[in-house]
Amino acid sequence: MDTRLLLLFLGMDLLLIFTPGPDMLYIMARSLGQGRTTGLTAVTGICCGYAVHTVLAAIGLAAALRAVPAALPVMRYAGAAYLVFLAVRTLMVLRKNHTGPTAEQAPQAIGAVMRQSMLTALLNPKGLLLYLSLMPQFITPEAGVPLGFQLTVLGLLHVVNCGLLYGLIAVAAARAGRALAGTPKAARRVSAISGTMLLVVAVATLGAH
Repeated sequence: MDTRLLLLFLGMDLLLIFTPGPDMLYIMARSLGQGRTTGLTAVTGICCGYAVHTVLAAIGLAAALRAVPAALPVMRYAGAAYLVFLAVRTLMVLRKNHTGPTAEQAPQAIGAVMRQSMLTALLNPKGLLLYLSLMPQFITPEAGVPLGFQLTVLGLLHVVNCGLLYGLIAVAAARAGRALAGTPKAARRVSAISGTMLLVVAVATLGAH
């Protein structure tokens, strides 16, 4: 594979990940409201979702979605609806718990957070467009390396970049959440912010093209 293209993709990918979007806001919301363990679990789920995208793209799903453009809006709406569901559930739990937590909102089971985060990544149109539009531009048919292998390498680079950068964001957001949630009343506000951020993520998902 062309080393120059790999480095160019790496820089482009890091720039895209640094750009605030649904994934970043989702990680911040989970970490701010439920702490570092939940945040890092959400990062793991996001990365697993993109690993699945990598495998599917390598076997030809990217070409299939490109051939059927109507599938992308459907996935965008489905992803937004799922995020609205998570946000409403977070806010409803907060409303029922009038006493409020003593620190941060009680973390969910790791398996549940992993499934929710993985599904969020799978339905994120920004991630789909990365595989549909950006990655093919860094593949060279004349390189003597199978196209599926080249796409797999690029996809795994993206997964690693997401894990590193989103992991740092999760830790920072969790620390901010602990600092802000010093009293039950403040903790309830942090949880409310977390739920509201999930709604913002849903809107951002709908706005992704």
